[in-house]
Amino acid sequence: MISRELMNELARITKEEESFLAGKKDIDRDIYTENGGNIVNSKKLLSKGKLITVRPHTRFVHFPEHSHDFIEVIYMCSGRTTHIINGNKILLKEGELLFLGQNAHQEILPAGINDVAVNFIVLPEFFDVPLSMLNDEETPLRSFIIDSLKSGDNNSCCMHFKVADVLPIQNLIENLIWAQIKSTQNKRKINSFTMGLLFLQLMNYTDRLVLQNKEEQILIKILRYIDENYKNGSLTELAKDLHYDFYWLSREIKKQTGKTYTELVQEKRLAQACFLLKNTDITISDIAIQVGYDNISYFHRIFKKRFNMSPKAYKITANE
Repeated sequence: MISRELMNELARITKEEESFLAGKKDIDRDIYTENGGNIVNSKKLLSKGKLITVRPHTRFVHFPEHSHDFIEVIYMCSGRTTHIINGNKILLKEGELLFLGQNAHQEILPAGINDVAVNFIVLPEFFDVPLSMLNDEETPLRSFIIDSLKSGDNNSCCMHFKVADVLPIQNLIENLIWAQIKSTQNKRKINSFTMGLLFLQLMNYTDRLVLQNKEEQILIKILRYIDENYKNGSLTELAKDLHYDFYWLSREIKKQTGKTYTELVQEKRLAQACFLLKNTDITISDIAIQVGYDNISYFHRIFKKRFNMSPKAYKITANE
């Protein structure tokens, strides 16, 4: 996946790793934490003023359970590493990505010499620009991904993307690594736009997203179904596809999202309508039909209720 030149640089044994090969048994917590605590501190790893950096994963040693005050993105360049996240074991294989929320609890088993991974250390505010590059559709699925990258006391999310065979994603990650470890001009802009492009690609591969929590796994399937079938899908068909009881699934959707299936579908339809109004010359009537509303008057009514303006006024405002 990664070019030979980059791999040679990433696979180089560091001074810290030399100490483990020489017999040292434990990590030096002062490298990573304040006062020997269990929270890996961004100030220890990021230069002042930087929002993102990359460092090779430290091999040959068990990294005890810890959390972070930043978002960590782990990319497996070669081999594999074993992570225990919030008590669940994850095997990260070559070409795969692991996103960890700030309060995710992580333990890492020792890696061998050919198990080369890179850790992106990212402050949440770095994601402001990349996330702004996503299209205007405020869909439930998009919101789930964004919420996983926000700061917050309860953000212990873990997103495992099995995308080793997706070449555009692999190329973008290599570009991110290259920009970080080489003296690249306009590094900040390059990092921001490359990460934005990476998110755009990942949004197309949520079928490769593995979540630890069973409820989250069900939720991502529901949201993916709505994203793909908002025009003609139904809760009955969704329950059949997922092999769940119709009434149980209806209650589960309400429990996890605070909204009914119909409300989630309406969110997606209106978001798509807004996108089409803003970015195309399709007539309002055709947009209504295209997003799933055969009754044009009903579309106008719910659109105005949601946005406090008619579709026509929205289009004019959006294009001023």
